[in-house]
Amino acid sequence: MTFLLFLAAACVIALSPGPGIFYVAARTLADGRRAGLASSLGTGLGGLVHVAAGAVGVSALIMASAEAFAVLKIVGALYLIWLGIKAAREASTDIVAAMGGRSAGKAFRDGIVVEALNPKTAAFFLAFLPQFVDPAVGAVWLQFLVLGLVSMTLNTAVDVIVVITAARARSMARARPALLRRLRMGAGVAIASLGLSLLLARRPAAL
Repeated sequence: MTFLLFLAAACVIALSPGPGIFYVAARTLADGRRAGLASSLGTGLGGLVHVAAGAVGVSALIMASAEAFAVLKIVGALYLIWLGIKAAREASTDIVAAMGGRSAGKAFRDGIVVEALNPKTAAFFLAFLPQFVDPAVGAVWLQFLVLGLVSMTLNTAVDVIVVITAARARSMARARPALLRRLRMGAGVAIASLGLSLLLARRPAAL
């Protein structure tokens, strides 16, 4: 029963629009379907970094330290802002390359870094997963790990659906270079805005 409750809650959270969904959608509009799918897999793997860190107690230490939280937040935010500015600057140049999309490998790496450097993801897992962990059932760290894996799998599945939808919109714009340019510019601004939002994030008072 506890797992079913967790599954229902995790599905609702996965379907709720959030920074991850907006990031992969923007990345798809900016760089194409392959880059979007690679970004989804990258953010999924980056999320698992936080799951593993939470399972062994590292995330709790970071959340407990204002300095560590601030460093992780600032580095992650600046990286997102840099990616957004880069995408926006490239929107009005290199339109031919934009037609084919960017490197999937680069998008995959960016996805890992973006998510792994997001302390809000660590805070979410530390607040959400322990509610469904039962010490009487078995090792707490293993339950945390399994629940986190299920949660990230659901999130990634939704991200993939978002990428496919965004890729269709981008495909329709390919026949109109000016529209594609505007979409890429908007995507870059959206990514940079996510970075600014992260920069303003505050450390949770208590978990």
